[in-house]
Amino acid sequence: MERKFTFIELFAGAGGLSEGLIRAGFYPVAFIEKDKNTSLTLKTRLAYHFLKDSGEYNLYRNYISGNINRDVYYNQIPEKIINSVINEEINEDNLKSIFRKVKQQMSMLDVKKIDLIAGGPPCQSYSLIGRARNAYNMKNDKRNYLFKFYVQFLKEFGPEMFIFENVPGITSAENGKLWADIKSHFLKSGYSMDFRLLNAYDFGVLQNRKRIIIIGWKSEYDLRFPEFEKDKNVEKYRIKDLFSDLPSLRAGDKLYTGKYTSNPSGYISEYGIRKDDDILTLHLTRSVNERDGRIYRFYIESWLKERRRPEYDELPDELKTHKNRKIFRDRFKVIAPDLPYSQTITAHLEKDGHYYIHYDINQLRSISVREAARIQSFPDNYYFEGPMTSMFRQIGNAVPPIMAEKIAVELRKMMVMI
Repeated sequence: MERKFTFIELFAGAGGLSEGLIRAGFYPVAFIEKDKNTSLTLKTRLAYHFLKDSGEYNLYRNYISGNINRDVYYNQIPEKIINSVINEEINEDNLKSIFRKVKQQMSMLDVKKIDLIAGGPPCQSYSLIGRARNAYNMKNDKRNYLFKFYVQFLKEFGPEMFIFENVPGITSAENGKLWADIKSHFLKSGYSMDFRLLNAYDFGVLQNRKRIIIIGWKSEYDLRFPEFEKDKNVEKYRIKDLFSDLPSLRAGDKLYTGKYTSNPSGYISEYGIRKDDDILTLHLTRSVNERDGRIYRFYIESWLKERRRPEYDELPDELKTHKNRKIFRDRFKVIAPDLPYSQTITAHLEKDGHYYIHYDINQLRSISVREAARIQSFPDNYYFEGPMTSMFRQIGNAVPPIMAEKIAVELRKMMVMI
């Protein structure tokens, strides 16, 4: 029988990375995530996998369709599955307590050891944008040093390998001193590591999303960072292939459950975004005021007529509200239907959708929750918990599952070699 390698995920987020690991045959033991709504998303997805494997998928369909509430849904799932999610912030005060809870979970699941630790600390303080906005406090931002807790988990559980994901800015933060510190801590804890700057588009995700991926292994192993073959097949698809089967909405419309308007596009089918028995959920949009609606129209027309993305200063004067035209130069942006990939989806979607304007001038809105999830390569049967703003944040912070799965397949090959 093929062995399932075990993993725990730190700073787990909504589960994009773990979704890829599970698809590649890894077995989830525990997730540590501080946000309540995001933790519920993880529980809902773990329950989905349990029900799918148990042949009871209809219970999941009843839940996401709104026929039963969350308590009824969770009560049908074994505690050892639901309790895999530890909804706590990792800090000095509760680190040992979290260690104990992970070990209790290992005992409940009859797991003897952890093979892999996955995850990436919150990345806002490492990002170039974050530094530009708050350069003075960069050095004192505690989030910069959350990697030290990651190292403590390596020391406590001694996995064979780890995977650590973050934004490209992590290598240049504090003039590279932080990056040197991270590498030093991994080495001192008994692990060799290597990293690459990888783009989600090269893995088949219709998004220009670059991330640092660190893969580490115990120092005694003779391993190398895997080579990833670029997905050439994705080049035949365009952004419009992501949205073609979704109902039209106006700004502020919220379709919690609904029906698709057509068969899925080639991309949606081929990359597993939509299955035959899927239910459309969470096609939710945010409201847009009259001025922003006029701005959206201006930007959509500029792309459709001129294939151009104007700068903020090109707006008609009556639509400009910001005096600092340099910072807000790129504030509004259309998701272009005829490009091979979208701009990077980020957690800023939680605040507004100005950087993610839908290309259909008849809809005049920013992208919906489901559209954002599709750009991130989440399948349509992935259900996000919490208010709409939280859903957008969860999606923006996630690792695209398609990218995660292809990385996880190579991680598994490395594991077999140990």
